[in-house]
Amino acid sequence: MSDTSSTGQNGLTYAQSGVDIDAGNELVKRIKPLVKATARAGADSDIGGFGGLFDLKGAGFKDPILVAANDGVGTKLKIAIDTAQHRTVGIDLVAMCVNDLVVQGAEPLFFLDYFACGALDVATATDVVAGIADGCKISGCALIGGETAEMPGMYAKDDYDLAGFSVGAVERDQILPRKDVATGDVLLGLASSGVHSNGFSLVRKIVAVSGLTWDDAAPFADGKSLGEALMTPTRIYVKPLLAALKETSGVKALAHITGGGLPENLPRVLPEGTVAEIDLSAIDAPAVFKWLAKAGGVAEKEMLRTFNCGVGMVIVVAADQAQAVTDVLTREGETVFRIGTIAPEGTGTGEAVHFTGSLGLTA
Repeated sequence: MSDTSSTGQNGLTYAQSGVDIDAGNELVKRIKPLVKATARAGADSDIGGFGGLFDLKGAGFKDPILVAANDGVGTKLKIAIDTAQHRTVGIDLVAMCVNDLVVQGAEPLFFLDYFACGALDVATATDVVAGIADGCKISGCALIGGETAEMPGMYAKDDYDLAGFSVGAVERDQILPRKDVATGDVLLGLASSGVHSNGFSLVRKIVAVSGLTWDDAAPFADGKSLGEALMTPTRIYVKPLLAALKETSGVKALAHITGGGLPENLPRVLPEGTVAEIDLSAIDAPAVFKWLAKAGGVAEKEMLRTFNCGVGMVIVVAADQAQAVTDVLTREGETVFRIGTIAPEGTGTGEAVHFTGSLGLTA
């Protein structure tokens, strides 16, 4: 008779291959109260089933169009892993998705996450999910499910990756961008919290060239280490923008300023035959961008096509409603810059976004 003991050829376990089912069960136990705290109308936020449920009627919609978005955090995760700062990347993950939903006029309804790792560290994963729950609460959506994948051999032991998926809804007659975006409309910029979650491959290169470590004092943020300052989470604009949409009639279009910056994202909402005229001197660029430009010798044009440079969201608004929209957003805690207007094509350089003035990054 063959030997099938734990040391024999047929006695291997899943745990011995590098996957710990017990750790996964412990993670679910720890995050259940975090998930429950994101409950909202239409979702009970229980987890453990094979799928998450959402009731559109229960959320108060009459003739809704669903809007879906998915995204990740990029190489900002490398800083989180290297510095053991895992709590805020979950906010980044939610922000990158829900900010894309609200630009269509949609209210984010629910969120699902995907966490992949080489070996599941329950404490690390709990911190990440806690951040995801924080982001969901900030944006008003429910965390209704997710997936944890432990994949030894695919990732180094301490590495992990994240993906987020979110669905929102907008009433059929309120979808953005509106068809009446036109010459003379005003462009308002909402201040970013910093680098957000794009361009971190260049950020990490600049840090390496500078000779600084993540533990060194941040040259641009008093009282914080470089790693801590760069991990400032992406700003979530959902609730202030939904308030502006509800309380005013002037918001015609929104552009989330992510990878590609203003030159690549703003043209996505411009009608044919128009250009965006932007005065860069109207933008108060955070100190982090000034440090990145100087430390890396990065030209302003390259900064603008890589980073948000201080503007995380642009609003296209009817000129006679610009002040009313500004007032609502300011009341809701946003810093608003009046950065330009929409002009007829041919008045600028031939590019869809025409810049005047300077950010003063190297001044």
